[in-house]
Amino acid sequence: MSFEAAIHAQAIEVGKLSLEMTAAAGSGHPTTSLSIAHLVTVLMFDTMRWSPDYPDYPTSDRLVLSEGHAVPAVYAAAAKLGVMIGKDPDNRRKLTTDDLNSLRELNSELDGHPNPMEGFPFFDAATGSLGQGLSVAAGLGEAARLDGFDKRIYCIIGDGESREGQVAEALDYIAERKLTNVLPIFNCNDFGQAGRVSDQQSAERIAKKLEAFGFEVLVVDGHGPDAIKAAFTVFAERQGQADAVPMAIVANTIKGWGCPSIQGGGWHGKVPSGEALTRALGELDERRVELTSALNANDVFEIQPPADAPARTEQTAELPSLSDTMRKMDMETVLHAGRLATRKAYGIALRALGRINDDVVVLDADVSNSTFAETFAKQSDLADRFFECKIAEQNMVSVAAGMSAGGKVPFCSTFSKFFARAYDQIEMAINSGANLKLVGSHSGITLAADGPSQMSLPDVAWFHSWTTMKDHRGNPGCYLLQPADAFAAYALTGVMAEYEGVCYMRTLRAETEFLYSDDQVFNLGGFEVLNEGRDVVLCAAGYMVHEANKAIELLDAAGVSATLVDLYSLPFDTDKLLDIISENNGYVISLEDNYGGGIGSAIADALVESGDGFTLEQMHVRHIPKSARTPDELLASCKLSAQDIVDQAMSVLQVV
Repeated sequence: MSFEAAIHAQAIEVGKLSLEMTAAAGSGHPTTSLSIAHLVTVLMFDTMRWSPDYPDYPTSDRLVLSEGHAVPAVYAAAAKLGVMIGKDPDNRRKLTTDDLNSLRELNSELDGHPNPMEGFPFFDAATGSLGQGLSVAAGLGEAARLDGFDKRIYCIIGDGESREGQVAEALDYIAERKLTNVLPIFNCNDFGQAGRVSDQQSAERIAKKLEAFGFEVLVVDGHGPDAIKAAFTVFAERQGQADAVPMAIVANTIKGWGCPSIQGGGWHGKVPSGEALTRALGELDERRVELTSALNANDVFEIQPPADAPARTEQTAELPSLSDTMRKMDMETVLHAGRLATRKAYGIALRALGRINDDVVVLDADVSNSTFAETFAKQSDLADRFFECKIAEQNMVSVAAGMSAGGKVPFCSTFSKFFARAYDQIEMAINSGANLKLVGSHSGITLAADGPSQMSLPDVAWFHSWTTMKDHRGNPGCYLLQPADAFAAYALTGVMAEYEGVCYMRTLRAETEFLYSDDQVFNLGGFEVLNEGRDVVLCAAGYMVHEANKAIELLDAAGVSATLVDLYSLPFDTDKLLDIISENNGYVISLEDNYGGGIGSAIADALVESGDGFTLEQMHVRHIPKSARTPDELLASCKLSAQDIVDQAMSVLQVV
């Protein structure tokens, strides 16, 4: 029996199917697929411990395809193995080679880039926005280590892709955390989209970079089955060794391997058809004759199954009240003082959640003493579930997406402003169906003294866009939450943990007075009416609820009866809010400590859709703010003070 010949035969079949399915689709990346054909074949037919019948089994070895455009190679191997596909876990079917012709069709499980939510559960996350896969793999590795699962995570990364800064973030993280169960595999085929990769991304330079990061590096022939197998064996044998350092493979490959007519530049994302396709297929047939003469008709592969997964324990305990939790933390004095920053309430909630839900994990980006995620991290019984990601927000979000795929409930915290660096990673997590909780502190202009480089100002508009669409489960793509006090922040942290999907919560640096109590119930999509009036509605969230409260008193003294709505969630109950506005003569003012496109825009959308007659005035930050000593100074500078709210209300009501 010749292992080399058997792998060559399967890899050539994978290559031919990749050519044929992309030709049927009229688009795709067959040459990149050909470059990873041998790597994928050795992994899926021989090395990985998994089951084609249960491709998402919890203890299975995993493959993350960071260069997602090469996915036809994986689809082809999966079809040859009869991998189960389908969105419904209880109603799956085997993938066939005939199914490959549906690549990229609207109703096909075979999306143009990997996405488990489209019915291909072999993958754990949507990839293809380059640079993110290795971070996802790191998250899967962390989750496996927490669970005590002896699983291995393989990640294929393109050489051109390796210039992405997030790849360096992930390598840094894997080396620091000594994640020896994660294997980065760099596919060095020497070509990107527009031409050859830079010398900085050559196989030789990548290997040296990896060594500098602290990896043990094996450089192999990416089309040599025995060499690939040997490298994977070294990785498996090193896993779990006390003195082992993480390992990486640099695979020298050929873009368009086996098909000289479609090699070199100019073939990225191009699909040969007609005569060109016939020629490429013929060239692969010639390679088959050359490389598989030692193949025995009885040569078969035997995939090793994964270990049995233990039964999962349902997390059913209820979150204790904020008051009780604070008393247990010797915070009785603070509780009676009636003021607490929402960021601190978030940290208290994390500590309480960690003790009732073993799946809750917390990640932070070197600001845990500001976000108050340190309240979780400093507990000896919770510390192993805290992950310090340092100043690398993109990596943090994608690691969290991988941990979500590994069955965890990850909370990621940093300054709200710094999540802007990871917008793409958050979008890919939403596309992946990740159960991700994002909490940004130091939100809005009331941060004051630190100035606009630390203030989150366009974040509400960006996350608002995700509240206007549905995810694969039919829920809002993301819930945007802005608690106004500690009780709301604490309760909403618990609500986020119970919800399966992405949530983003803004918390405040400033200490704010209590508006609610333990008895108040908060829901995703809800809001609270704090004052009932008849003339005009003030819709605010976060810090602006407190400023609006001041304005209510001033308006009342002027004989104006105003309703105050704490619109802490986007989306919200549209019909209920419209009824309240109607009861106030159709007059509404939105109040935000950020740039436009957030709460005001959400209300405007609801008003327009209703078709009724309403008057809306939006008050938000309309210029680049600067540092100031106090929140009050910033609010006045941005014309968002209580008096500015009063002036706007008087204008709306045309009161002189």
